[in-house]
Amino acid sequence: MPNPNPNPNQNQNQNQNHNRNQNQNQNQNQNQNQNQNQNQNQNPNPNQNQNRNQNQNQNQNRNQNQNQNPNPNPHDDFSLKETSPNLGGGRVSGSDRVATAFDLVEQMQYLYIRVVKAKELPPKEGTNSCDPYVEVKVGNYWGMTKHFEDRSNPEWNQVFAFLKDRIQSLVVEVMVKDKDMGRDDFKGRVLFEINEVPKRVPPDSPLAPQWYRLENRIGDRVIGELMLAVWMGTQADEAYPEAWHLDAAAVTGDGVANIRSKVYLSPKLWYLRVNVIEAQDLQPSDKNKPPDVFVKVVLGNVVLRTKNSQSKNINPMWNEDLMFVAAEPFEEHLVLSVEDKVAPNRDEVLGKCVIPLQNVERRLDYKPVDSRWYNLEKHVVTEGGQRREVRFASRVHLRICLDGGYHVLDESTQHSSDLRATAKQLWRPSIGVLELGILNAQGLLPMKSKDGRGTTDAYCVAKYGQKWIRSRTIIDSFNPKWNEQYTWEVFDPCTVITIGVFDNCHLQGVDKVGGPKDSRIGKVRIRLSTLETDRVYTHSYPLIVLQSSGVKKMGEIQLAVRFTCSSLLNMLQMYSQPLLPKMHYIHPLSVYQLDSLRHQSSQIVFVRLSRAEPPLRKEVVEYMLDVGSHLWSLRRSNANVARIAGVLSGLTAFSRWFDQICTWKNPFTTVLIHILFLILVIHPQMILSTIFLYLLLIGIWNYRLKPRHPPHMDIKLSHADTTRADELDEEFDTFPTSRQVDAVRMRYDRLRMIASRMQTVLGDLATQGERFHNLLGWRDPRATALFLTFCLIASVVLYVTPFRVLMVLVGFYMLRHPRFRHKLPSLPLNFFRRLPAKADSLL
Repeated sequence: MPNPNPNPNQNQNQNQNHNRNQNQNQNQNQNQNQNQNQNQNQNPNPNQNQNRNQNQNQNQNRNQNQNQNPNPNPHDDFSLKETSPNLGGGRVSGSDRVATAFDLVEQMQYLYIRVVKAKELPPKEGTNSCDPYVEVKVGNYWGMTKHFEDRSNPEWNQVFAFLKDRIQSLVVEVMVKDKDMGRDDFKGRVLFEINEVPKRVPPDSPLAPQWYRLENRIGDRVIGELMLAVWMGTQADEAYPEAWHLDAAAVTGDGVANIRSKVYLSPKLWYLRVNVIEAQDLQPSDKNKPPDVFVKVVLGNVVLRTKNSQSKNINPMWNEDLMFVAAEPFEEHLVLSVEDKVAPNRDEVLGKCVIPLQNVERRLDYKPVDSRWYNLEKHVVTEGGQRREVRFASRVHLRICLDGGYHVLDESTQHSSDLRATAKQLWRPSIGVLELGILNAQGLLPMKSKDGRGTTDAYCVAKYGQKWIRSRTIIDSFNPKWNEQYTWEVFDPCTVITIGVFDNCHLQGVDKVGGPKDSRIGKVRIRLSTLETDRVYTHSYPLIVLQSSGVKKMGEIQLAVRFTCSSLLNMLQMYSQPLLPKMHYIHPLSVYQLDSLRHQSSQIVFVRLSRAEPPLRKEVVEYMLDVGSHLWSLRRSNANVARIAGVLSGLTAFSRWFDQICTWKNPFTTVLIHILFLILVIHPQMILSTIFLYLLLIGIWNYRLKPRHPPHMDIKLSHADTTRADELDEEFDTFPTSRQVDAVRMRYDRLRMIASRMQTVLGDLATQGERFHNLLGWRDPRATALFLTFCLIASVVLYVTPFRVLMVLVGFYMLRHPRFRHKLPSLPLNFFRRLPAKADSLL
């Protein structure tokens, strides 16, 4: 286990230079990270080392904690910053593309030591047994393998990784010891000079381990040999994911698996359509009562049922579709039961059948599949209390299929990362590759308390398509460095990659019921269509979390992103294709079905990913998939209203400009508009060409203002900075509510006020539409007669008047001078407002 001696002078210098400038702050953060991570190392049995170094670790942790400044700068809280990291050892710039592995992260040099096995170890004197283990020592850092009992030829095959920047020794010492009740016996050692350790860079072949004779402390050879491999490498080395790292030495037992990096795949999801057609020859227990029959279908934890049949006989009919989500491999069976409602709270099972999903037909389009009759089985209880299966002639008519032509939505439709159909036969070729480099995070806030001080154990999760990745957990650091790189195939540019940062609360191993959950630190979304191809984007994104107490910046994460297009023509062609597979348009699903199916698919993803090692837990998957984004939120409603106002701002600006033209606020401009209007009336074929030319010029003019950076979380657009505490408390309330009656009553009254405004707006829209219909409806005979008279006069005038003359008269009338205007409403508007509507008939 590592145990560097803390340097108080160095810490004082760092504190003195803390506020000089930004570059010095970055250097200080790096030094703090080095000091933090120097008292940690991966060790399967750290208790022996902790007793050795406990006091020094506590002193160094106090010094490091004093140097941390987790509070964000209020003047630079939520801005996106462009950075210039040393990617790929300085080989990659923002506009260059270098097709090498790990070229989007900063290279980190590691000293790797692979301890393979030993042989011919001498037994312990007096006991004639040997309980060996290996201890690796680099300066003040220690790491240990597990020990074997009574074995002279043990095999460990374990790798240790020491970050080169933290090594302050010239020698690597690998010792073989014999575990004893008192002091462990020294068997021998192998020494390596660090300057002579060979370097390895993939794709070079792994360095072959070699046998080394053990030596005693004075350099004489002793009995026994040790097979080792020692080399210098980077995080691109194949041994990196499984190596024991310094910053994980305090993690023991099952917790070790929870800190390693991992790549996951979402299960392949299918829509399962169950068309319940009819049943025959049912046998209800009460022959005198007409059966009130329905069908209940169960798949896993999802239960759906049909409506009660309108046919009140023993041959009911439904012809109703029930939709489920099924995942490969199809481990669960479809259980169908026909039930009779014999009482308000009692249903009688008339028959049941179990259908394996492996036998269900799969289809790629909407061609009808063959229906089948399934025999119903019924279990009765005999006098001895045992269940006996009864077979009879009742059966049910079903049409079941797995629909592979749909895309199973498990994410929010606004920022989906995959839009392909389930069936691979319908997939288009990939159009490019997305590369993500997770560099580091800075200024993370303490997420939990340990030994009386704040600490954070951060890891990252990224999702794009069916591929999830989880980075290594960096223990006890507010400025963690990951420098991990991942790639995805891209099939559609109009998709979004999501990166989330979490605090690992499961370092002690096995989960406990009701135990702690991994805390959210923040999330970043990047839409691929906003990225230029073959350009490396390096930015520091703010990590923003909305809590019941308000919006909070939890730190920053530095990412490097590159979208490489393999075929520009194929990518441009995607913009002409439907966003979803064609089955969504040929046979669309209802909004209610989509919501239900998305909930089912999310639950399946939760369960499957939680079985992995290390698991992606439910709270992590929910946050990444935005499971609660559809729930009511007054803040989101206000944000959406503001978005609509922003969309309509162009029309509003045009309306104000046209009003200024009509009121002759600038006579010169108004005269020019008169001339342009006359030209367009005389040459109407120029209207469309003029409009498109105008749009072209606007687009060219706006090119100089095009965004240079990817979009990020905007607290002003989200109304997160202006939302009141009560509104946030309502947003974070559970469903159903768990708040007190007074709070619920107040929120209900507020919701009624909002709904009343919406009701008024909808009523006004309905009134205007009904007035339009009543122009010819004779509800007001005099108004309809006047309108018909006007129609007769207008038809004659328009017939005898040339169209261009008419357009000139109408245009000049609208652009008339204010001297010829008055503030009263126009005659057509007065006439329209006097028409009747159905509002008079409402209660």
